[in-house]
Formats: sequence, C-alpha cells, structure tokens
Amino acid sequence: MFEAPESAYLVPFDGSFRVADASTTPKTEGKPHKGKHRRQRTEDLNKLQRVLAAGDKHSILLVFQAMDAAGKDSTIRSVMQGVDPSGCQVFSFKKPSSLELDHDFLWRTTCRLPERGRIGIFNRSQYEEVLVVRVHPKILGYQKLPGEIDMETIWDERLTSIRQQEEHLARNGTVILKFWLNVSKDEQKRRFLSRLDEAEKNWKFEPNDVKERRHWDDYMQAYEDALNATSRPWAPWYAIPADDKPYMRARVADTIIDALQSIGLSYPEPSAEDRAEFAEARKELCSDD
Repeated sequence: MFEAPESAYLVPFDGSFRVADASTTPKTEGKPHKGKHRRQRTEDLNKLQRVLAAGDKHSILLVFQAMDAAGKDSTIRSVMQGVDPSGCQVFSFKKPSSLELDHDFLWRTTCRLPERGRIGIFNRSQYEEVLVVRVHPKILGYQKLPGEIDMETIWDERLTSIRQQEEHLARNGTVILKFWLNVSKDEQKRRFLSRLDEAEKNWKFEPNDVKERRHWDDYMQAYEDALNATSRPWAPWYAIPADDKPYMRARVADTIIDALQSIGLSYPEPSAEDRAEFAEARKELCSDD
C-alpha cells in the first residue's frame, strides 16, 4: 500500500501536530514554482500522468483544504497546468444540494472519486463536515440526521468514517494526498484588502469570508483535530506554508511527483498474444500499398 513521501511539512501520524507550531512561511529551502522549476515539474507530472493512465491500476486523489484566500484555486491551476485534461477531474464542494442532503455526508464526495488511471482533485471536500459544520453546528439541523445528535461524539465519529474510507480506498489502489494550505491571519487580511482595492479582483471578494474570519481560532482547532485524526501513511496530510504562493505551489507539485514516482508506475507489458497480434498488424500494414 502507498506510503507518504517524506517532507518537512508532513503532518505526523501520532496525533502530535499543533497548528501553533505549523509555519505559514517557508522553513526549508526550495525553488519557487515558476520559470525553470515550473516547466520541469510540469513535464515530470505530465509524463507520470500518461503512465498512470496507461497502467490503469491506480487512481490519484488530491484534497485541498484551506481558509479563504489561501490560494487553493490558483495552486490547482498552476500545478496541473500542462497535464492532459482528459486524465484529470476537478470538483469544488460548496453548500450541499437537496439531493446531497438526502444521503450520508460522504456520499457526494464518494460519487466523484477518480477512476483508475485518473487524477481526481477535490477543492474542499468531505472534510468540510468536520470543519465548517463543526464551527457552525446549527448546519447539522439541515442534514436530516436520525435520532438525537450527541455533540460530544459526532465529530470523532465523522473523522473515524473518513479515516476508514480512506484506508479502504488506499487498499484498493487510490493514492491519497491531502494538502492544508496554511495561510496566516495577517496574510489573509492583506489578500482580502487587495480584492477590495483592485478592481479586477473585486469579483473574488465575498462579504461572508470576513464573517468566517471572526471564527479563526475555532477553525484552527477544527483543523488541528481533523489533521491529527486522519493523517496516516496511506492518506497523509501536508501542512504547506501558504503565505508565499510560488513556494507553496512548488512544494505541492514536488509532493505529488514524489508520490507518483514512489508507487512504481510503468507502461503495461504486452502479452505473448498481444505481440502476435502486433506482428500480424505490422505485416498487414507493411503489405498495404
């Protein structure tokens, strides 16, 4: 089963992760995701995606979670630029629909898991159910849950469900990489003000984002608990510093490539029967005037 690539930003598997100790600025040296580094990493990822598709044995699931303005959208766009679009699928999860509310909380993400040979990307994910919903528990009232809700146990129960599903997926060939883009409160403020000050960024600004900012400490506690409960060798979390976007994107790209290289991807070897058919096809093609 897949095991997590080493990284200075790998969330430990023993529950010792502390948000207060997680850096929002680079703590290691490394090239930013631009220029020569970006071109090389794009080509590396493009080649690996082709082998992934040809082998048709593994799928890749990339999960991105972050506070608003951390750079999820731009990171996905930058890192995946140049990769065959037919080999990727991106889903963004926002407020659940009425159909989604008629199912358990894992249903809507389960329906969008990547097929073998493809890279699936979740921009937000099932983790919203132990982040946003935990910070705003009144949302539970809309989820049609049976019986009385035990607020002392529901978050641990949901984290257990997520963890067990991820282990099941990993046993069956899904490589799971989860990225928490760790932006500081000060940098978030700067980016929000930039969205207000620059006309071409106005469309990005959501007044509700500022309201959510008021719950910063509650979100940090929810992230700490979620990452500790679900970072495992087969489904690791990486707490990537997000105050420096080019650096952040480079570390995300490097981690994805390291993971793909670690699972021994290769093009399928033709069988003896295949080779015989190839020989017949070659003979026919060469004799065709």
